[in-house]
Formats: sequence, structure tokens, C-alpha cells
Amino acid sequence: MTATRRSDRRPADGSPVARVCVDVGLAHLDRPFDYLVPAELDDVAVPGTRVKVRFAGQLVDGWLLSRADDSGHTGRLAYLEKVVSPEPVLSPEVARLARAVADRYAGSLADVLRLAVPPRHARVEKEPRDEQPAPVAADAVDPRGWRDYSTGPALLRALTDGRAPRAVWSALPGEDWAARYADAVAATVAGGRGAVVVVPDARDLDRLDAALTGVLGPGRHVSLSAALGPARRYRAFLAARRGQVPVVIGTRAAMFAPVDRLGLVAIWDDGDDLHSEPRSPYPHARDVLLTRVQLAEAGALVGGYARTAEAQLLLETGWAREVVAERATVRARIPAIAPTGDDPQLARDPGAATARLPSLAWTAARDAIRADLPVLVQVPRRGYLPSISCAECRTPARCAHCAGPLALPSAGGTPACRWCARVAAAYACPECGGRRLRAAVTGARRTAEELGRAFPGVPVRTSGREEVLTEVPGGAALVVTTPGAEPVAEGGYGAVLLLDSWALLTRADLRAGEEALRRWLAAAALARPAPTGRVVVVADGALAPVQALLRWDAAWFAGRELAERRELGFPPAVRMASVTGAAEAVADLLAAARLPADAEVLGPVPADEGRERMLVRVPRARAAALAEALHSAAGARTARKAADPVRLQVDPLSLF
Repeated sequence: MTATRRSDRRPADGSPVARVCVDVGLAHLDRPFDYLVPAELDDVAVPGTRVKVRFAGQLVDGWLLSRADDSGHTGRLAYLEKVVSPEPVLSPEVARLARAVADRYAGSLADVLRLAVPPRHARVEKEPRDEQPAPVAADAVDPRGWRDYSTGPALLRALTDGRAPRAVWSALPGEDWAARYADAVAATVAGGRGAVVVVPDARDLDRLDAALTGVLGPGRHVSLSAALGPARRYRAFLAARRGQVPVVIGTRAAMFAPVDRLGLVAIWDDGDDLHSEPRSPYPHARDVLLTRVQLAEAGALVGGYARTAEAQLLLETGWAREVVAERATVRARIPAIAPTGDDPQLARDPGAATARLPSLAWTAARDAIRADLPVLVQVPRRGYLPSISCAECRTPARCAHCAGPLALPSAGGTPACRWCARVAAAYACPECGGRRLRAAVTGARRTAEELGRAFPGVPVRTSGREEVLTEVPGGAALVVTTPGAEPVAEGGYGAVLLLDSWALLTRADLRAGEEALRRWLAAAALARPAPTGRVVVVADGALAPVQALLRWDAAWFAGRELAERRELGFPPAVRMASVTGAAEAVADLLAAARLPADAEVLGPVPADEGRERMLVRVPRARAAALAEALHSAAGARTARKAADPVRLQVDPLSLF
């Protein structure tokens, strides 16, 4: 399709041409369209501005990508209707990045630009511009915080010297990771360049914000997060786009942040699923940032207590270097970690194999409380009893209307469906007719209730979805938390109990072991070093994730995980795409796609809402060809206005 001009307007000879990305999320329209720039808009219609254009008879939004003296189109062109704002919000670097991300994820440029550029806030654009703060002196950053890592000081020197080091960092337990990231950013700024840092959630963002303010001083960075609200987010975005600050930090909303002279991109805890964008084309913050590294020739820092298979691949291919501590340093920093399911423990406590709180865990908690130290208890499930079953025959209790799982909200509450919220006050087991119910899965609130009875007089606090604690004071206390909501304790926890490990390890997910280890390490890192700090994991010590936890060796587990995925043909060793939709629509798209010759089509597997999913697997070298084939096939379907939508995801987090 080519933009056609309105019949009541005539282009003047020599009118410049504007290439516009039209904000229409249809795959077959994923290319720029040429429009003429009228004389009255010539000064304000600059690359990066938002515009209005006529497209298919409607007035739609768009981004002006570039200007040219003429067009390759031989027909007549329409004029730009309006420049929405003279503010060039789309930088050339971000425009190139957006195109690369769209190609990598088989998406359209318009969809990526909606993620990259926040909605306009006219009042914020009209606010007086703040004076740009004085530049930071180019002094070398003190590497004392990085001296526990053999190559840490060299990383800071490279950033200060204007080089582009690429590192995968395994943080020590008890490490102030925000301070280390602040050091790396300060070294980059001292070298005259900017930085972008992405963290999983608001708590991590607040911690990093405080650390950067302490190192760089106020006014030298901005935070970008969807939780800020439209005005504050757009104000922070404009400050970065106008070059008023050299550093942008944020949640995944910051992965496209415009920064002048980009010298470092960094991501903390890249295995957290919050880094994956739920909107089309579903990019992952880690991959977006690594794409920026390639385009901008910047440095990269991928850090965490755990290590993903994707980060391990960066090391094994030589793309990045490892930043780790010596084993002697690790042993001096880790708490005493013990499982409850190994043979010596079972010999002392035969009930440890089935008890939810074995004697080893109970003793660790009791000793910490006697020493006036807090105890952290990590429970995978929130709520009171998120899953219940018949007390007579153990049949899972299901909703009579939608077959969803029944849950008990409190000790005296009435069972209700977790899917449709219908109350099941008169529930009777369809198998045996029994009316008594028992716990099948215990949640965080029920755990807090049980521990409160076991340790009378000890304060019990909970941290989870309803209320996430940031810090807890020192002194004896029980802190029950779901994964990711662990508060920091003053001086560290005396004991960390990791309960219900089966709920993490038995999930039908490719990343179940990796995710379990990531959550355990994040909690265990908050404990005091041995001998005052103890970690008890209620699991069999022979399991690979438990072994990695006991030795604090995330690198070993990541290497093992990557080797297994290579053998089985799973990401990141290969590139895989999922095609989800109605069976007929999925078959139609795959039949039209010109897939690479070595592509494997797997499936179908059931998906939600009666749909099905097909998986397409190719070697990593054929990733671009796969994305192009799927995008072209999707464009053919939208061009003929196929009724049933199909969702394309490249390297989805979940394959099952």
C-alpha cells in the first residue's frame, strides 16, 4: 500500500519527503511510507517527531523516521497532516534499535515504538527546561567494592577508559549489588559516556536509585518505570532524550531509554520473568540491551546471584567475560547451608522426608530467635490454603462451575474458586461424597499462622503480593515471604528456611530448576555468613539445584543446564518460536511460511482458551530467517484479513 494524496491538495515542486512509520499494528504494513512535507511544517517536521497522517482514509499517528529530497515512489503522495509536537522524541539510535528488535522477534516496528516511546504529555513538554547540571569530574572510581572479584577492578578501569567490556557477574552472598552497579555507572560517566540499567521491580529500583544518588549526586540520573504515572514518566524520558542526564535506570520500561553516548548497559537478575514484556512482540529486556551493545558498541554487565543459561552462553561463546570471586572468598561469605532430605539427616530425623518443617529447620529458627536474630521463611505460594482436597480420599477439590481449583482464604473462611471466584459453601467430594477438606498446598499466610503458634511471643511479619516489605529491623522476628518479596534485614538473617521446594522443582517448565535456584540464592544471600547465619532447604541434597545452592556455585549449574539443553535442542542452544491460536489459523500460517530448510515443527500442544500451540525450532544461525518467515506469513494473513488472530513469540519464557 502507498500513501495517496488528498484530491484537494497539490504538492509543490521540490517538496521534501518524510518517511513515516505509521502506527498501525498490521504485519503486512510493517514498512515506512513516504509523505510530502508542506512548507508550513518544514521547520518542525524533523526526524523523531510525532506526526498525524492520512492512511487508508483515516487520520492516524506516526513517527517521522527520516527526511529525503525525493521518493522512489512513482505515484502521487499525500502531505503530512500535522506535526503533533516539535519535540524529537525518537532518537536515531532508538529507531535503529526498535527496527532490530522488531526483526528479532518477528514483530512490527510500530509495536516496538509503542514500547520505546511513552505516550505524550503536552503539559510536561511545555514545562521550563531545567539547567543541565555541571559535568562530573573524570576521576577514577575507587574499586574497593569490586576487589572481592578478581577481574572486578579491571572492569571499572575499562569503563573509565572509554572501552566496551562485556561481563557476566556472579554476586557474592550479602553483596550490596546496587552499590556495585553504581560504581560501574560512575566509572562510565567518569569516562564521558552514559549508561542504562534495568532491574526487575520497584524495590530494586528504589535501592539502585539511592545508591546512584550517593555516588553521582542528585540530578545526574532519572528513573523510568510504568508505575511512575504518565507525567513523571514522560518528564524523566524527556530529561534523558534532551541530554540533561547521562544515566537512566528503571524496570523493563527503561530498556529503550534514549541516552547520549551510551557506554554501558546493565541488567540485574536477568532470570526474573518480570524482564519479559507481555505486549507484542514480547521482547526480553536482556536481549534488547544486548542488541544495544552491538549497535552502540557499548559495554555490558549482566549480574545476579544466580546465572541463567543465556548468560552462560555469552561466556561459552566468548562474547563476555566472567566476573566471579575466588572460592576462598565465597566460602568466607556464605552462610552454613544444609538440606533436610539427605541420608544423615534422615537417619537423625526419619520424619524429615515428609514433614513440612523438619527438626533441622525448626532448630535453626529456634537458635536464631534465641540469639535475638530474625528468621526468613520463604514459601512458594501466597494466600492461606491455595489448594485443598477431600480429607477422606484426597481428591483435589474443584469448582462445580468451571472446574477451577478451590482455595480456602482463611481459617474460618468458605472455600471459593480461584478462577471464577464462586463460593462453594456446600462442597461435596464427587468421588466419595465427603465434606471435610484438608490442605493440599499451604500458603504464606497459613505458614505465618502456624509459626506464630510454634514460637509464641515472637513477632511474625509477612511480605508478599498484598504488602511487600522493604526492610525489617534487627531483633528476633519471623518473616514469612513469597519469592521475590524478601525484605533486607539489618545485619542479615540468623536463619533462612526454604520450604515446599517441591512446588518449585516439580513445575512443568523448562526453567524449573534454574528458577528454583535463582529464588533460593536470592533468599540465602540475605543471611549472615557462617557460623551465625544458617540456611535450611527442605529438599533432597542430591538434586542438582540443591547441590548448586550448597556450594554456592551458580556457574556450575548454569553450565550443566546449558549442556543439557544443547543435547535436547532447547533454548538458548537453539532458537525457538511458538505459534498460538485456533488450530486452523496456526496450520494456515505455518503452511504459508517459507521456513528454513532445517526448521523442525513440533506439536501441537494445548494452549489456553481452547487454542493450540505449535513450536518451530531452528539452529541459532538461522534465527533471522525464522523470524522473517513467520513475520511474512503473518503479514500475508493480515493482508487478506484472516479472521482468527495468531500470536507469534520468539524464544518464549514458557514452552509448555
